[in-house]
Amino acid sequence: MSIKRDAADIWFSKAVRARDKHCQSCGKTETLQAMHIVGRRSKIVRYSLDNAVTGCAACHRYFTENPLAFHDWLRNLYGDGHLDLLREKSRGILKTNEALRREIAKHYREEIRRLEADESYVMISYN
Repeated sequence: MSIKRDAADIWFSKAVRARDKHCQSCGKTETLQAMHIVGRRSKIVRYSLDNAVTGCAACHRYFTENPLAFHDWLRNLYGDGHLDLLREKSRGILKTNEALRREIAKHYREEIRRLEADESYVMISYN
């Protein structure tokens, strides 16, 4: 079954990959994908840059199949504080609609343009 993605998902994924530039696990620059830390069902953090990290397809698959290894790796990468804050943030509720998702897509399109114009630019998360 294919995962349903709209413009907000596509531009968010592009922003994550533009920010990180390579797989944060193995360093590859091919087949890059955005890996959500808290699953996409949690709408409140679905489009938060602090809830995603870039991985190559192989690492993404490995971590999907080995969630404890993913957690350990994330703890080493970000630390317990980041994961605790993300866990707390994910308890919130956000109801999305088409207009909001268009706004999110526009936000990340603009953030990517800013990063392309200035490599030192630090992208701002939508939420």
